Amino acid sequence: MFTGIVAAVGRIKQIDALGDSPDAGVRLVVDAGGLDLSDVQLGDSIAIQGACMTVVSQDASGFTVDVSRESLSLTAGLDAVGDVNLEKALRLNDRLGGHLVSGHVDGLGTVQRFEPVGESHELVVRAPKDLGRFLAYKGSIVINGVSLTVNSVEDGPEGCDVSINLIPHTIEVTTLRHLKAGNRVNLEIDLIARYVERMLNAPK
Repeated sequence: MFTGIVAAVGRIKQIDALGDSPDAGVRLVVDAGGLDLSDVQLGDSIAIQGACMTVVSQDASGFTVDVSRESLSLTAGLDAVGDVNLEKALRLNDRLGGHLVSGHVDGLGTVQRFEPVGESHELVVRAPKDLGRFLAYKGSIVINGVSLTVNSVEDGPEGCDVSINLIPHTIEVTTLRHLKAGNRVNLEIDLIARYVERMLNAPK
C-alpha cells in the first residue's frame, strides 16, 4: 500500500531486456534521487509512476526492478529513460497524507490540457469510459503516482474528462511538471469507489 505522496523524483537511467522473445520484460535501473534507501531491502515494494514494483537489487544510489511485458503494455512511463515519481510502501505507523493507494494501475488516461491558471495549473485528463463511474467531484484519483483531488468530472462519448488543480508545490516536487497535451498517464481509482461499485452491482 501507498499514500500517493511522492517521496522523491528519481530517474530511469537504463533499460535492459530480460530475454530475446517479443514477450520478454525489462529490467529497469533506477537512480533513486533523494529517496532514502537505508531501510529498503530486496523484495520491498516501491511505486514508480504509480505502479508497484519489487526491488530485485539495490545500492547506495539506486535500485533495479523487473517489469513484465504485460505491465509495460498497461502502463505509461516505464519503457523509456526519464524522470519518475517514487514512493516507498506505506508502514502502519506512517502518516497518511494522501489516500490509500494500491499501486495497481487501473487504466491509462490522456492529457487534454495542462496550463497555468493564476498561481496554479489546471490539469485535464481524459480517463477511459469504464473508469468514469469511479470518479467524482472532490473524490480522489492517482495520476502517475500522485494523490490528487478531482475538481470536476465531465462524461463524454470518448471518455471521462477530469479536471484537477495543481498547486505550485506539487508541480515542483513531481514529474507532473513535464506533462503536455497528448501524453498518456497512469490512473488508479479510489479503493472505496471500487468496493462500493462491487457491492452495488454484485449478484445477490
